[in-house]
Amino acid sequence: MGQDAADPERPEDRLEKAVRAAEQALIEFEIAVETFRVEVENFSRLHHQKLGPMYSRLDELDAQIAEARAARSGDPEDLRKAQEARAMVMPMPGVEELFHSWIDSDGLSPEAAAMLTDRAVQPPKRVRPTDEARKLYRELARKAHPDLAQDDKERERREEFITRVNVAYGRGDESMLRELTREWEAGPVPEEPRLGEAEELYARLDWLARRKELLTVVAQDLEESAIGAMLRMAPDDPDRLLEEIAEQLLAQVAEREAELAALVQ
Repeated sequence: MGQDAADPERPEDRLEKAVRAAEQALIEFEIAVETFRVEVENFSRLHHQKLGPMYSRLDELDAQIAEARAARSGDPEDLRKAQEARAMVMPMPGVEELFHSWIDSDGLSPEAAAMLTDRAVQPPKRVRPTDEARKLYRELARKAHPDLAQDDKERERREEFITRVNVAYGRGDESMLRELTREWEAGPVPEEPRLGEAEELYARLDWLARRKELLTVVAQDLEESAIGAMLRMAPDDPDRLLEEIAEQLLAQVAEREAELAALVQ
């Protein structure tokens, strides 16, 4: 008799090959996106270091020009434009932003005052749980105590649950204790049945497809950003692009300085 024919390839085997191919394609795509992200980040840093002072100088000159025009004309519209131009140069952050929530419209917060005067921070007001909250807490503690666990997994579940019970009781949160009571009475969440081989492979393919969609959005955002657009203009020599922009900014600075000099004469 002739040699037996090889066993036919199972559908699951073909599906697994498709999953492996999709995984490799996704890895390469992730590498490309991350590489471009790093390039954008580095170029953005260089852009800020090299051109930031020039942009700041232009903003300052624009403010001075607007102020000089307003001083000469006295026109309310010119005064308004001068104020707007100056605000662009020196944006004033909010008080809370400056002091990281140490200070607000009522003055220093108690924590900030204590730190500045070396006094102890006052503890928060003590919460007095209601009788109903105490009752709910005791019932939950008796039912869910970790010492009642029959195995390590059950003990871990009870310890996590009792931690949440203690937090709710410490806050005097009666509604949360009721919710925890309903949760405990409902019992542990049943484990999902194990998927078959083909189902797991299809689920993996679905995850890979959604991951690729997410990365596509990230890549598109990078490409459409201001820095990304600049990089696309000179992908092979971004440093030269920075030099060209710097030359343009220097010319604009010279124009503004000449304009200002003419106004203040």
